Amino acid sequence: MKNPYAKYLGGRDPLAVMAATPGALYNLLSPLLANAADGHVNQQPAPGKWSIREILVHLADCEIAVGFRMRQSLAETDHVMQPFDQELWAERYAAYDAPTALATFVALRNWNMLFLKTVQPQDLGRVVSHPERGTGSFRILLETIGGHDLNHLQQMERLVQAGPAT
Repeated sequence: MKNPYAKYLGGRDPLAVMAATPGALYNLLSPLLANAADGHVNQQPAPGKWSIREILVHLADCEIAVGFRMRQSLAETDHVMQPFDQELWAERYAAYDAPTALATFVALRNWNMLFLKTVQPQDLGRVVSHPERGTGSFRILLETIGGHDLNHLQQMERLVQAGPAT
């Protein structure tokens, strides 16, 4: 199974990355979210590129999807994951605000991390498949999630550093 986010992980432990992501998001975004009225969290960096708020909503949506994928991967033999089109999901992102998206992501991630405490070493090699990425292991699924976290953290760091458009 291909992991399109492997380059972001750089050999780091995916579980450690996943556990650290909620705190990293709070540290990065707390100043902005306290003053969300300035609109910085809603500014798209370019046409068709997501704002900080939209990235947060995407992370919350993905946490729902990966939570299901992880559970099904360990519950079923040779589980085939259901892909989703993130752009179609994003068509409804205007309904969500940044603080709620962050709180939702954190709650879901904490729930999923509790689930991951049940994972045994032999579970990491369980076969899982993705129709677009091929067959791999449960460990690759975790590595994909960790790399996905880091990718979007880097995007948001760049957007925060760039500051609001003038």
